[in-house]
Formats: sequence, structure tokens, C-alpha cells
Amino acid sequence: MHHWIEEAKRGSKEAYGELVSHFSGMALAVAYEKLHDPYLAEDAAQEAFAEAFMNLHKLQEPRRFPGWFKVIVERQCFRYLRRKPLRTVPLQELELSSGNQGNLEAIVEKRDLVGKLHATIADLPSSQRIAVQLYYFQGYSVREISDILGVSLPALKKRLFDARRNLKSTLHVADFVSVFTDLYEGGTRMLHIVNGDSVADKLKQGNIQGEILVWRELYPFGPVFKEMDELNNRRTRATYLERTLGIPEFEFMQTCEAQEQKLQGFGKYDEIVFWFEHDLFDQTMLCYLLHWFKGRFLKSTKLSLLCIGSYPGIPLFRGLGQLSTEQLETLSGTWQSIGEAEIELGNRVWEAYAADQPEQLVHLLVRDTSALPFVREAFEMHLARLPSVFNGLGIVEQVTLETIADGIPTPYELFQSVGDRLHVLGMGDLEFWYVLSSLTKGPNPLLEVQGKTPFADFKRTSLSFRESVLQLTQLGQDVLIGKADFAVAGQLDKWVGGIHLQETSPWRWDAQSKAVIRTERAD
Repeated sequence: MHHWIEEAKRGSKEAYGELVSHFSGMALAVAYEKLHDPYLAEDAAQEAFAEAFMNLHKLQEPRRFPGWFKVIVERQCFRYLRRKPLRTVPLQELELSSGNQGNLEAIVEKRDLVGKLHATIADLPSSQRIAVQLYYFQGYSVREISDILGVSLPALKKRLFDARRNLKSTLHVADFVSVFTDLYEGGTRMLHIVNGDSVADKLKQGNIQGEILVWRELYPFGPVFKEMDELNNRRTRATYLERTLGIPEFEFMQTCEAQEQKLQGFGKYDEIVFWFEHDLFDQTMLCYLLHWFKGRFLKSTKLSLLCIGSYPGIPLFRGLGQLSTEQLETLSGTWQSIGEAEIELGNRVWEAYAADQPEQLVHLLVRDTSALPFVREAFEMHLARLPSVFNGLGIVEQVTLETIADGIPTPYELFQSVGDRLHVLGMGDLEFWYVLSSLTKGPNPLLEVQGKTPFADFKRTSLSFRESVLQLTQLGQDVLIGKADFAVAGQLDKWVGGIHLQETSPWRWDAQSKAVIRTERAD
């Protein structure tokens, strides 16, 4: 836009034509809001463009053009209001005048729908009505409307949110956005990929346009592979998740196939937006998706990313699921374009994460990872899940034993406390229950239930599981203080990314130097 303005100042009619094309919808919307007559609105808009062209040299800062031009449009409208009575013509006649192709039935049906749309927004407060007209009818982005109206992004998003809420209570149109999408072909065809049902449900309640896909995977747990959509790899993972977490193998396979098929159809979307957060759960998801898109010809599909690690007013930000619908609304439109740098880094991180040795990831994390700002912290925490040089415990097991020793012995309170301390992992409850269960089993357990009764089946989340009171065994106490090594004394068998850790595995994590150490195990 700034380039067009500078060229137009130098007399370029082509540049000014671009400005007219870009701002004509805004001019008509603002003028109609004042005049309530489409023909007068069109005349006022044309005269406003002419006035703006004659006075463009007076505009010192090109970034102020939207607000400056809006004032000119409004001034033209006031001139019309002073000099002539208004004649009223339905706005839909203007909109249909250039599109009267097709059969009579279709024209009548469309005319009726357009009439309903305008009747629906007629009772909105003026500030909401103009925002709706610019956003839905004219297709301007929230950033452009913010400049046009001279209001902040949060204030504008609240107007759109309030307008949507008000429209839901009207009977003119049952679902304003749904009807609008059908009638006007929805503007940008968008797909939003989110990390959970809670976020998806809230986005559906707000002003977010487009389809929503919940990506159902937990890549921090169980075996992962470079190509997750390869049938044998998927089947191996499905079998493991059913055995460990109780997720039915058939259900998992079906879900993965459905979401991969959705991705395969990416070409029908103008934009795909990833809604993720800072933790390992989301960062592995993000990197896998960027790996999936690496090398694919996107054509006209744009990839965008919204990724945050904090939110104002929330001291311990755990994720997007904490936010209300209105808070999520404030994030709409703030996503950033994904380019080659982000795709390349995501691809390399995923391949390193899925490798059966950690060196590739270690080397990657000491390089520049600023293209994806949360990658370094999330994947360093991932490496901390390797057995430590101190006692053979991974970070989750270490903090779990510490928390029980500090006097929090029941599963749900443990999950809350450990989750708060290790929020960078984004660990889910099923994953944590499996860790607890594993620590109570085998010939050398680190935990036991008070009274030495068996640990309840966490997959059923029974009352006995909820009321279990855990305590450290003698070996657990010795391991916690570094007197014994769990990786030697215990029955180490777990997956950390693509690494299958067993008692003979040489990989250790040094928390002091934040380095992976390769040890030589004595037979």
C-alpha cells in the first residue's frame, strides 16, 4: 500500500487505480453506513476518491491513508445529507445488479438471502455494523479494518465478537456466518489445525471463519518415525499405544488415516493456520506437520502459524485450552506467514526427533532456531527425559519422586503439581498415569501403594485409582538421592522420541551442562 501511495503522489494513475481497487469496498461500506442508500453511497465514494487524489500530496505518512481517506468519505456523505433528501433503495439491488446471470429462481433466492443478511445486521450498534460490513461483506482483514476505523486490534475483535453474539439471538438468519459463507463463497477458504477439542469448540463459538481440524496425536509418547503415515510405522505405534495407554488400535488407525486424508486435500484451502503453543506436545505436532508439507507443491495455499507461550493475565500459561472464546478471539488474525525457513527447520527438527540416536537433535539445537522460537526449550526438555547421569531417572520420573517425597502422594494432585513444574512438556494425564504405573511395577519398583496393595488400573480411572496413596520404596529413596542408579537397577524400557531406551542404552542427560553423554556400559 505504501508503494502505491508514493507512486500515486508522483502522478501514477496505475498506482492510484490499485488504491481505488483496494479501498472501494471500504468506501462503499462507510458511505452506506451514513447514507443508507446504495446509489448515493456509490456517488459519495467516487467523489471521495477524486478528492483524495487531488489532495494526496498533503498526506505526510502513507500508513495513515486508511483513516485519512475514511474522513474524506464521511465528509462527502455529510455534504449529500445537507443538500438533498435521501431516496431509499435496498442495498441488495446494488449487489445483484452485476450478477443477474442464471435462472429467475436462483436470482430470487439470492435476493431473499441478501435481504435477510442486511436485515440481520440492521439492528446492530453502528460500531459493530460497520465492522461486520467491512469484515464479512467487503472481505477486509482485521488489521486493515483496524487501520480504516482507527481502533486497536483487540477493540475491533471485541466488536466482531459482540456482533456475532448479538446476531445469534436474532431470527432473521439462524447462522449469519454460515449463510454468508454460502452466499458469498466465504471469502478465504481456511483450515485451522488445533491441538485439542477444547480449543476447537471455543473457536467454533467465535468469529473464526473456515473449517477446524483437531490433530489427534501425542508424539511425545511412544515410538515415532520419520514417516508417520507409512502403514507399518503406524501399525507399530498403534499396537504400542493400545498396550500402554489402552487406546484401541483400530480407533487410532482410523483417526490417523482420516486426518492425513484431510491434509492431502490441502489444495482446496487458501490458507491453513496452525494454532499451537510452546510445549513439547505442540512443538512435536508443529514440526511433524511442517515435515509433512516439506517438498509438497503448495500452489496457492498459504501456511500460517499462531504460536504463543504466554497470555496477559495468566501467570502460568499451560496452553490455548485455558483461554476463553473471547480471549481466543483476540488472537484471530495475529498469525504469521510460514515460509521456507520455518518449514525447513520444522522438517529438520522432526527428522532429528524421530532418529534412533540423539546426536542429530543435539547438534541442531545449538544452531539458530529462531525461525521457530519455542523449539529449543521444548526439545531440550525432551532430551531431559533421557536417564540422568546422576541417578538414571528421566526428568518426569525425577520430579514425580521429588513431589511424592515432599508430601503430595495421590495421583490427581501429583499430576497437577508435576504438570505445573514441567509445563514445557505439555504432558497429558494418560501419559503421566502410565509413568506412575511403570514406577510401581517390575522386580525393583521405585513406588508402592501404601499398604503394599497393587496399583489400580489407571486405564479405568476407578475410585481405587483416584484414592491411591503412593510412597517411595527403599530403592526409590536411594535412587532419589543418587545412592542407586535406576537405569541399572530398574527395568528401563521406554521410548523418548525415536530412541528406544533399554538397560543397555548408552545415552545419559547431564542437567548441569545440558548435554547428552554417551556412557560405556560394563557387562
